[in-house]
Formats: sequence, structure tokens, C-alpha cells
Amino acid sequence: MTFKTLDDADLNGKRALVRVDFNVPLRREEGADGQVRDDTRLRAAVPTIEKLRAGGAKVILLAHFDRPKGKFVPEMSLAPIAPALAKVLGHPVAFAGDCVGKEAAEAVAALKPGDVLLLENVRFYPGEEKNDPAFARALAESGDLYVNDAFSAAHRAHASTEGLAHLLPAYAGEQMRLELTALDKALGHPQRPVLGIVGGSKVSSKLDLLRNLVTKLDKLAIGGGMANTFLYAQGHDVGASYCEKEMAETAREIIRLAGQNNCKLFLPLDIVVAEKMAPGAPARVRGLGEVDEDERILDAGPETVERLCRAMANSNTLIWNGPLGVFEMPPFDKGTVEAARCAGNLAAEGKLVAVAGGGDTVAALNHAGCADQFTFVSTAGGAFLEWMEGKELPGVAALSKQNRR
Repeated sequence: MTFKTLDDADLNGKRALVRVDFNVPLRREEGADGQVRDDTRLRAAVPTIEKLRAGGAKVILLAHFDRPKGKFVPEMSLAPIAPALAKVLGHPVAFAGDCVGKEAAEAVAALKPGDVLLLENVRFYPGEEKNDPAFARALAESGDLYVNDAFSAAHRAHASTEGLAHLLPAYAGEQMRLELTALDKALGHPQRPVLGIVGGSKVSSKLDLLRNLVTKLDKLAIGGGMANTFLYAQGHDVGASYCEKEMAETAREIIRLAGQNNCKLFLPLDIVVAEKMAPGAPARVRGLGEVDEDERILDAGPETVERLCRAMANSNTLIWNGPLGVFEMPPFDKGTVEAARCAGNLAAEGKLVAVAGGGDTVAALNHAGCADQFTFVSTAGGAFLEWMEGKELPGVAALSKQNRR
């Protein structure tokens, strides 16, 4: 896919309409006054905003917050975001109480080159999620060019993520460019061999993902609760573990598909079990088939993790989604932490292109203290998963030169 970046744009004096993801957590307790609890997504937008400002553009930011379902909901206003962004930018950020119409137009008209304006929640209008052409045209009136910097919303064909790209000269923002470049290195045009790690609890929620990956990867390791389903499908007793027993035949189908596509599948060799899932609960390492009926599988065993680290060392590219165990609850975080640190060290040494994504994955890497060692960590949830599933993302496709109307 070919798309234009800000390096291709004439920015001087132009009104740049920028789709960002400012769907951030706010403090709601008394006295907090809607303060931003985590400014990660605000900081991610800084490179694009600063590049536009340096080029002499007027920066107009579009974003959604929560799910107002096409109605004005005061507690879902983006108003508290403007001062938080100004603090991160070190530059004033104006706010308009609407994203279209007279109030938006007046706020845009007041801008000078280098100024930054945040418009109100685009989801206050039903036309946003319906990708209504009239609403997209109303948004487009505020801009001379369109910049999409919200990969995390790129799997939605909404007016501000897809429709606008067909109405104005469209460019990928800096964060979007980084994301697409990293994902292309991981799965589009990777250095082989490529190893995938997929964890999490349910096979049923990641069927499309697994079916796609076994046709693309050289090696695939399955961990977390979904590994229990695969073990059960192979005839191993999983005791009182979480297991989608009704998915056993599907698991066997994926095993067969992996074999047909020469994708080596890594399932646990040993596991860590406990009678109850609680912090500090007594944990034991078991071999396959040694699980008592009252025991739960809660982590990957040391032999499994050691083999996984060897597989990483013998790969050139790693793509990771999902933890290997209940990482939020020591001692069942050990497998995920050790594997993550192994990947991080290899990436830091330049021996592995390591790309990870998904909410639980990011939290697990942060817990292991190695997220900054990975080549790229995507904070996008649904968009990252749909990309791994091989699905077209409307917001990305709309940026492609071949898809322009």
C-alpha cells in the first residue's frame, strides 16, 4: 500500500484537519474535575502536531470520546482534554464546543499558523459512526487537508476516519506512519523466519487471527487460557482449568492448517498449576497429563518458556499478542515476564524485530519492564487485532493512493 506522509504536503498557512485518538481515561472522583489519568495517547499525537506547526499549518484536531451514540452527553465532552494536551505540548490549545457549524467555523477562522484547536466529540453526531457523506462534508469545511493519525480507530469506517480521506488531500500522520511501517516489517514484508506468540483466554475470540497467522508465519506459539483448549483437543487432562471444550475440533483444525502451511506450532511442554487463582497461591510445575482434577493451569512452565526463548533467538521477526498466563497475579506472571524480557533483550541487541500490540499485551510488557526495548508496541486494540487477522482497515485503505475517488 502506498500513502502520502506529511513530508509530501505543502503545509504553510493550510488548515490541517487531524484525526487523533484522545479516547483517554479521565479521573471522575470528586475534585478531580475530569483530569486525564493517562496521557499516553496525547503524547503519541505530539510529533504530528509539532510537524504541522513547524510547517506553518493551522492544526485542527478531531477525536471521539466514549460512546455517546449520536447525542450530546456533557460528561463525554472533550473539553477536559484541551488543557491536558496544552500541558503535554507546552503550547496553548483552543477548544470549540462543536465540531461542525458556526461555532467550529468561528474557532477555525480565528486560528493563525502554528495554532492548535481541538473540536468537540465527533460522536455527538450520528453521522460520524454512520459515515454519513453530508456529515463528512461538514467536517471537511474546516480543513484544506486531512491527516489521519489514529491507527487505533482505523478499523472503523466512520466519517472522520474514512469519509474525510475522500474529500480532502489525505496524509498519514507521524504515529500512523510509524505504526504502518512497523506492522509491514512484522507481517507484510518481514525478515524470516517469523515467530508469532498468541495468548489470551479464548480460542473463540481469536479464530480469524489464528487461521490467518498459520498461513503467514514460520512458527506460532500458543499460550494463556487458549492453550488449555489445544491441550484438551490433543487428549490431555486440564483439570479445573478454563477451557473451551466445545472448541476442541476447531483447535484440531488449526493444528492441521498449520501443518499444511509448514507453520511449526508450539504448545506448552509443561505448565504451572494451582488449586485456586489468588495472589501468592501455592504453585506447582506439572508435566502434560499430570494435572489433578482440582488444579487450574495458570501459567506456562519453565521448559515451555525456555523453548520459546530459543525459538526467538532463532527467528528474525516476532509478533506478539496476548500473555502466556495470568500475568496480573504473581506468581503466575513468571512465564510472561521471562519470555517478554527475552524478546526485549534480543530486540535491544538488534537481533530481533519485535512488534507487539493489544491492551493486555501492552500491560504485560510494561509489567515486565521491557516495553521500551521492543521495536514497536502498538497501543491499538481492535485495529491491531484486525490487521493481524488479515482484514482490510477502512481508515488505512482510504489513505492509499489507489483508493482515492
